[in-house]
Amino acid sequence: MSPAKILVTGATGQVGREVLRQLVEENVPVRAGARNPGRLSCPPSVETVEADLTRPETLRTALDGVEKAFLYAVPQGTAAFLDAARDAGLKHIVLLSSQTVTDAFPGQEPIVEMHRTVEAAIVESGIAYTFLRPHNFASNILMWGWPESIRARRKVRFPYPESHSDVIHEKDIAAVAVKALLEPGHEGRSYFLSGPESVTQRRQLEIIAEVVGTPLEFEERTPDQAREDLAETVPPWVADAVFAYWTGSDGVPTHLSDTVEKITGRPARTFGEWAADHAADFRG
Repeated sequence: MSPAKILVTGATGQVGREVLRQLVEENVPVRAGARNPGRLSCPPSVETVEADLTRPETLRTALDGVEKAFLYAVPQGTAAFLDAARDAGLKHIVLLSSQTVTDAFPGQEPIVEMHRTVEAAIVESGIAYTFLRPHNFASNILMWGWPESIRARRKVRFPYPESHSDVIHEKDIAAVAVKALLEPGHEGRSYFLSGPESVTQRRQLEIIAEVVGTPLEFEERTPDQAREDLAETVPPWVADAVFAYWTGSDGVPTHLSDTVEKITGRPARTFGEWAADHAADFRG
């Protein structure tokens, strides 16, 4: 029997792109979905398709002939996706959710509600599911403008240098997703995923400096200054959620999970390994 075809939504994103790459390595029939499929760079064996959860008309074609799917949490498109998934006979959804649904700081309620809403809808749909719940992506610092600041000024200007994080490499999230998609026994399970260490933001910058071989400075910004710094790139509700996390984890080591190792058979990658993989982002 040939392996089931798998749809990877959000295939241009950090995690989706890595899920796609690892599935290709496993020689699994895969379809890459993105809002703008023209941005996809895939091997010839990979089908590409428009798959935009905010545009329901794209979903039936994306799901046609697919048995499993890797999905991002997008509340406004979940109902339409699940309707199309039931019609297509989809058998299993692996959802990239968030550990905030069970472990959140006050102020993170919008993030919590977004992911709870999607999880609840999938459970109600009757389609088999696996929920992946990382808390902090190592790649978040790419969104906060660290690479640009490091390349231009050899420093980052950021708040809460002693805020701890369980930063996880996108390769590890993807590796667990691939195991859940390809192996039996993960249906109906929810997995908290983390990196192997609790690392402060200051220590993250020190590790990047070690990787790129250049001294780097952490210039601490006050919360008000930082909110102004991020205002042009981060929506207010996202800023509220991340500031709530940074405040609650300031000087407080976070709890960790060994789920990556249990499922994949290898330890989760350290932040140093992530920084080495992304060194080009910081060197320019």
